[in-house]
Amino acid sequence: MRFRRNGRHRAEVATSSLNDIMFMLLLFFLIVSTMINPSVIRLTLPRAKHTQQTVAKKMITLSVDRNLNYAIDDEPVAFPDLEAKLAAKLAGMADPTIVLRVDHLLTIQDVVDVIDIGTRLKAKMVLATQPKR
Repeated sequence: MRFRRNGRHRAEVATSSLNDIMFMLLLFFLIVSTMINPSVIRLTLPRAKHTQQTVAKKMITLSVDRNLNYAIDDEPVAFPDLEAKLAAKLAGMADPTIVLRVDHLLTIQDVVDVIDIGTRLKAKMVLATQPKR
């Protein structure tokens, strides 16, 4: 009996090692992405579940309306005088906290300008929000 060999060779790609390589690349990018720390402004956002503060703490309210009128505790202040007035109000406070109440139509740059003043004064900035209805 004569056995014939099949003269055709099938091309085959071994992909078993590709899984390991892809897993290692995924781990590498996950680790590298957590090491990158962009310079961002950190805000302490209020929680929606709790409406009252449990610890009595003195806070300063800074309001900005859509026409860029600034007010510290309902007292109107011009923007050039804002940093000096805030520094005077924050003087002597153990843990200075500023509650930002800004109009939703303001640009991000306007909000960042106010947050930058608070950062220079080393005060915590809390962005006040309204609950969803």
